[in-house]
Amino acid sequence: MKESAMKERKTQGLLVIIAALLAANLFQSAPGLPVARAQGAAQAPSVLRAEGFELVDKTGRVAAQLFLGEDGGGNLRLRSGDGMVRVKLGATPDGSGLILFDKEAEPSVWLAANKSGTSATLAEKGKEKKVLKP
Repeated sequence: MKESAMKERKTQGLLVIIAALLAANLFQSAPGLPVARAQGAAQAPSVLRAEGFELVDKTGRVAAQLFLGEDGGGNLRLRSGDGMVRVKLGATPDGSGLILFDKEAEPSVWLAANKSGTSATLAEKGKEKKVLKP
């Protein structure tokens, strides 16, 4: 993947997270009320707490999820416009992982850092999988 495309995907991912947090904050503070606020309104809370967040489009389709895994670790899932999972990022008690999916929603890149070490796995349909370890 080209460096510019990777930077664009990272930027898009960060924007999704920021948008989700902003939307959750607005709707938590004033459910059912218009988003616009008068100047001098109360300050936003310094910490926003929830067990999960979902960013949805106008039709209610989920585009991004920030949630707890079964082990209590944080997880982020990003979906494409057609609803396919394209990115998973997770934290577990023994480390973390990142998975990037191809156009067929098959895992293509796995980055893992855990008790057994660090690795990067690359996969492409019709080709041999490559595992890189330091």
